[in-house]
Amino acid sequence: MEFALDDDQQALQTTVREVLANRAPSTYVRSMVDDDTGVTDAMWATMVELGWVGLLVPEEQGGAGRGLLEMMVVLEEMGRLPLPGPFLSSAVLATMAARRLGLTDRLATLAAGTTRGTVAVDEDGHGDVVDRIRTRASRKSGQWRLAGTKSVVLDGQSADWVLVPARTQQGLGTFVIEAPRAEPMAGLDVTRRTARLELIDAPAIPVGPDGDHTAIWQRVVDDGAVALCAETLGSMEQAFDLAVDYAKVRVQFDRPIATFQAIKHKAAEMLERIELSRVGVHYAAWTSAAEEPNRAEAAAMAKAFVGRAANDVCGESIQIHGGVGFTWDCDAHLHYRRAKANDLLLGYSGTWLQKVADGFLATG
Repeated sequence: MEFALDDDQQALQTTVREVLANRAPSTYVRSMVDDDTGVTDAMWATMVELGWVGLLVPEEQGGAGRGLLEMMVVLEEMGRLPLPGPFLSSAVLATMAARRLGLTDRLATLAAGTTRGTVAVDEDGHGDVVDRIRTRASRKSGQWRLAGTKSVVLDGQSADWVLVPARTQQGLGTFVIEAPRAEPMAGLDVTRRTARLELIDAPAIPVGPDGDHTAIWQRVVDDGAVALCAETLGSMEQAFDLAVDYAKVRVQFDRPIATFQAIKHKAAEMLERIELSRVGVHYAAWTSAAEEPNRAEAAAMAKAFVGRAANDVCGESIQIHGGVGFTWDCDAHLHYRRAKANDLLLGYSGTWLQKVADGFLATG
């Protein structure tokens, strides 16, 4: 199939690109590296005013009522920076989860930007991130308590609340913890805040519909994986552009290194990975928006491919830059860090590749 952005999506893409170019240049990104939340009040207010924060929130709760395709457009442009701050954790993951769980009161404040949420899914272990959830919820003296460890919680140290999936006797349930104040943890991606949430008999409030929430969280993780891939795609594109621009001006043996066959081959292979990633991400976002039967498979294929492709592209960008590519002053390392970190979030590429293989063999 041929996929192209419609007029509204192209207008959104242009607006996001122009606003970020003016409000969040490289100097802004670097200034947020040591900031506790990774975003200024002014920048967050801008994203709220332009409707980006409430893009996935239904109109009834004050949002734009758009879907994953529009969010893909926004995240791809943000990945080009790469943008620091809690947009992915709050406006994407927490909003997706709250919407699937029917938490309308929280959706309204998310869209207004007055609260920021996050989700605590990732735990230690291997395999599917939902299947490997071991945090348990038990009822003691009329109060639900959680026990377990969520090893990677995006912006868990600054979020106003966190949604925690945990095991109950009925299956997988969902609980909210107000002001989690998780322990900040240093990560490879210096532009993203991560935290570790230790739950030791922690009080929590059950939310969402009755019954097992496994299917809900699997859908949140699938769509979240596509969102991550969209952001990663933007980072790959910028890493490629940086490398090409540098190759055109870096002179060696009296000519630009862009004229060397080895550099040309690297650039061609990088572009191939980017274009294949673009097809996969756009298709996966469309299948989610259209509720296609192969939605989960498309998400798995995108996450399985894009993570490895981004590691290659961003790594080659550093190589083309040569010695300067390893320095702090060059932005190439920021994109490599984002690519490596995004590959691990919500399960690394090998886990999703296993999903693709299992699905193929089951139908073969």
